[in-house]
Amino acid sequence: CGVEGCAIIFSQNDPQPAIWPSPSGVHTVLSRFRSLPELEQSKKMQNQESFLMGRIRKGEEQLNKLRNENRKKELTQLMFQCLNAGQIIDDVNMNDVNGLYWLIAQNMKKIERHMEETQAATVVENRAENVIGSVQGMENNVGAMQTQHLSLDFMTNNNFGDVLPFVNGNNEPNGNRAEN
Repeated sequence: CGVEGCAIIFSQNDPQPAIWPSPSGVHTVLSRFRSLPELEQSKKMQNQESFLMGRIRKGEEQLNKLRNENRKKELTQLMFQCLNAGQIIDDVNMNDVNGLYWLIAQNMKKIERHMEETQAATVVENRAENVIGSVQGMENNVGAMQTQHLSLDFMTNNNFGDVLPFVNGNNEPNGNRAEN
């Protein structure tokens, strides 16, 4: 793992400490360690007691987590037994009844949260459809406005001088035919 280390082990039965890997290896590692700033030296430093206390604490946390998971599984199993029986089973103690109440409340919260998320997703989806419809409507309006603009351009920039052709194609105003 690329970490340099050494060990100096003192024993009650041996006046000379056991050194690993070798006296020169220990000297090299200790020289490098002492050349570090004091903050770096103590940054990850542990003695055996603090190391063991940390491991014990971590083990206790893991044990509590597993106990909670087991309790939840036991209560879930009890809940389904009660549902199948149609009533609370006779040998259930008050601690289990309280646990069932807690478990059912937690399940209800999860269901409510899921329903809210589903409703929120539906609202967002509906809003997105409305926005898309509005954008399409705006595109249609822009298209109509552009057509109207083109008509105005034709009227102002025609090639007929100041005379416009009649709309009905009869060269007569308002569709009235000249009577002979």
